[in-house]
Amino acid sequence: MTAGLDALSGRPVIVGGGIAGLTAALFLAPEPVVLVTRAPLGTDGSSPLAQGGIAASVGQDDDADLHLADTLGAGDGLCDADAARRILAAGPEAVAALERLGVAFDRTGDGALALGLEAAHSRRRIVHADGDGTGRELVRALTVAALACPSITVVEAEARRILVQDGAVAGLMVAGPAGGAVLRTRRLVLATGGVGALYEHTTNPASSFGLGLALAAEAGAELADLEFVQFHPTALATPARPLTLVSEAVRGEGAILVDGAGRRFLEAVPGAELAPRDVVARAVWREITAGREVFLDARTCLGARFPARFPAIAAGCRAAGIDPVTDLVPIRPAAHYHMGGIAVDAEGRSTVEGLWAAGEVASTGLHGANRLASNSLLEAVVCGRAVAASIAGTPERRSVRLVPATLPAAPDPARVRPVVSRFVGVTRDAAGLSDAVSRLLPLAAGEGPAAAPAKVGLMMAVSALAREESRGAHARTDFPTPARAVQRSRLTLDGAFAAARRIAAPERVLAFSN
Repeated sequence: MTAGLDALSGRPVIVGGGIAGLTAALFLAPEPVVLVTRAPLGTDGSSPLAQGGIAASVGQDDDADLHLADTLGAGDGLCDADAARRILAAGPEAVAALERLGVAFDRTGDGALALGLEAAHSRRRIVHADGDGTGRELVRALTVAALACPSITVVEAEARRILVQDGAVAGLMVAGPAGGAVLRTRRLVLATGGVGALYEHTTNPASSFGLGLALAAEAGAELADLEFVQFHPTALATPARPLTLVSEAVRGEGAILVDGAGRRFLEAVPGAELAPRDVVARAVWREITAGREVFLDARTCLGARFPARFPAIAAGCRAAGIDPVTDLVPIRPAAHYHMGGIAVDAEGRSTVEGLWAAGEVASTGLHGANRLASNSLLEAVVCGRAVAASIAGTPERRSVRLVPATLPAAPDPARVRPVVSRFVGVTRDAAGLSDAVSRLLPLAAGEGPAAAPAKVGLMMAVSALAREESRGAHARTDFPTPARAVQRSRLTLDGAFAAARRIAAPERVLAFSN
């Protein structure tokens, strides 16, 4: 592997084969670029699982200002308004660019884009492809385009460590079937997805455990808003992993949530089933923790039309022995999307020279405390393109002699998952978060397979403990109201370790490390 990678020295390297990574690679053409994926293109990551669609103000009754107002409302005071305005204004062109790249969006009989409605949107602005298969169709089209693009070289390997010299990116250490190797590069993009696989109940694939956050944090990058994890309120409640997502678009078509007795428990809540996701998720969680089952009822609003409108969801239900046409669909909240990530500027640059980030792994300020439905695919496309433009305008720097480094162990979140699930979930409190810090600190400080996932979980717990309020997706039972002062959180790995050592009692750390 090493000999082959030496020939790629100096090229920009993108880690991640989802929508953000593919978009960045395609818009860098014709500049040669290396795309590092841990599995064949189109077969891994959260992007192919995305059902909802792309939010874009393309309707005649819509515009970017209305889209911005809805986004800021869902973000609960924590969005970066300038970043949100810039990203959302690029929505219509992003949809057009995807069509030029081969994406087949759903259209009405007269040829117009078919627009859906999702929670907290004031207009029908969700552009779909193949019904509830939007992510799958985007990844298909972008993969075909990438494989046909002569400037893109795909390397199947797992990123293990960012090599930094003099405060700047110098290379990427990867592991493949033939062992470890180094890609020499001074321009590196992380597009590695989210953190859902740090939770026992998630709609994310097993690979989404925060690897990109760990890589960036270990390289010295600043991370932002790590405490904000969005739990999708309607994941299919089965033993399958990951859980099948039951898209918000189903509720947009009129489906309601009921308990086992048929009671519609959200009826009196403003927005009801289409209230912001954090509101709905907490309402569902309260029912479950009270010992009641929760169901999605689409029998009246969709009935026999369900399989045609939502074929992937219908297939997931049938696989679990449920017919959504005639049956109530059992659901539960599941970790779905991370609003936090690597702190980046308008061009996707991190605080480490030569390191960019795009997609869910990045924190642009668009989502604030609670992501507005279907804004994430839009962000991936718009910001992937912005990163490509930024890299294209950054001259290639001469490579440096790399100091030999040890290949880290293959990361495994198994020991971290029970801790994060229990203490950094839908609701949190100081005692539980402190417990999480004490349990995660020895793992994060070690060198084993749990180290990288534990660093991410530790930083999330430290951030959640520091935010003594409830806002958006961050719900503290001991601080149930929003604070008057609103500000985004920032944290480095060194800062997290320092805070964790102050929080954790030495005797507890020793006990948990044994």
